[in-house]
Amino acid sequence: MPPVLTDAAAVRAYAALLAAGTGPLALDAERASGYRYSQRAYLVQLRRVGAGTALIDPIAVPDLSAVQQATSGVEWILHAATQDLACLAEVGLRPTALFDTELAGRLLGRDRVSLGTLVQSELGELLEKGHGATDWSIRPLTAAQLRYAALDVELLVELRDAMAAALAEAGKTEIARQEFEALVSFAPRERGHDEWRRTSGIHRIRKPRSLAIVRSLWATRDDIATKRDIAVGRVLPDAAIVAAAQANPGTMDALDGLKEFHGRGAQRYLRRWWEAIVEANALPAADLPDSALPPSGPPQPRTWAERDPAAYARLSAARTALTDIAETQSMPVENLISPDSVRRLCWAPPEPADEQAVSEFLVGQGARQWQIDLTTAALCVALTAEPGAPVTDQ
Repeated sequence: MPPVLTDAAAVRAYAALLAAGTGPLALDAERASGYRYSQRAYLVQLRRVGAGTALIDPIAVPDLSAVQQATSGVEWILHAATQDLACLAEVGLRPTALFDTELAGRLLGRDRVSLGTLVQSELGELLEKGHGATDWSIRPLTAAQLRYAALDVELLVELRDAMAAALAEAGKTEIARQEFEALVSFAPRERGHDEWRRTSGIHRIRKPRSLAIVRSLWATRDDIATKRDIAVGRVLPDAAIVAAAQANPGTMDALDGLKEFHGRGAQRYLRRWWEAIVEANALPAADLPDSALPPSGPPQPRTWAERDPAAYARLSAARTALTDIAETQSMPVENLISPDSVRRLCWAPPEPADEQAVSEFLVGQGARQWQIDLTTAALCVALTAEPGAPVTDQ
């Protein structure tokens, strides 16, 4: 087991080894998503030929720019890169080139793409399981946690090489290159002003006053969770917010009587929850939230057949054609092209809906060139579909 590096001098010494190493750099990070509000990294694992494996505690050493400088221009290998890129950036680590083994698995049409599954299927090795969902914010970390973390980068270089060979054999090297290049500039979705509307179960709430209670409780919970760095579900579950909005209790005792408020977090901040409800009930009608947000895109496809039969015909034809292409390419259709882009195109197609216009539309949606090349012609045909017309194979 490599030691955990907990001071800047030790990190600089390892960075010197990385600079003298060869080949790509394997990285991983452990977060505490189910326990903490933040998505910060609580352990960073690295491995490179010639430098060996290092485990770095980014709480003790929050600036890893020495590692960044030592590996400038080196390809990073990550598994499910979008999960870790943001927390790595917080400690000064940003890739200039990368290879995502999970995404490679999807592009190759592998049925299961977890790290352990791919290591077993591609390399014939078994990785220890069981610690991915533990609380990585605790100190000290256990020997079992550290062993699990070190193993996550132990075979990443070999896995990358095996999957690169498979991509080449499948004729997908250029497809993967474009996908990995797009990941280098990946940024997580920003939280909007109406993030509270993502509360699980909110679809059962219709009245503006009840929605105001959801909003007020959500904001109070978010404030507590942020200040204490605790996962929101451990402060107050969504089910409790929805139950309070439905019941709109008239007293704090009545709020306390709701079974969803019997958890530790709910009881600890009972007065805060009650004050949030009182505040929501005191709002004038003009300040209550709308029952639904104005549409920012196409409606749910399940309503298309009735609301716009022509759009429904276009979407049905597009889905059939894209499914056929995805099967030919042996990859999930959502990797072939963004389903949201397809919905937007079919709901409001450009005029004229020729290949140039469709191609420009897809570029605006962030599609990569390989996606545009594979799908534009089929999408143009789908946009000519009429209601009730049979769907032809593409």
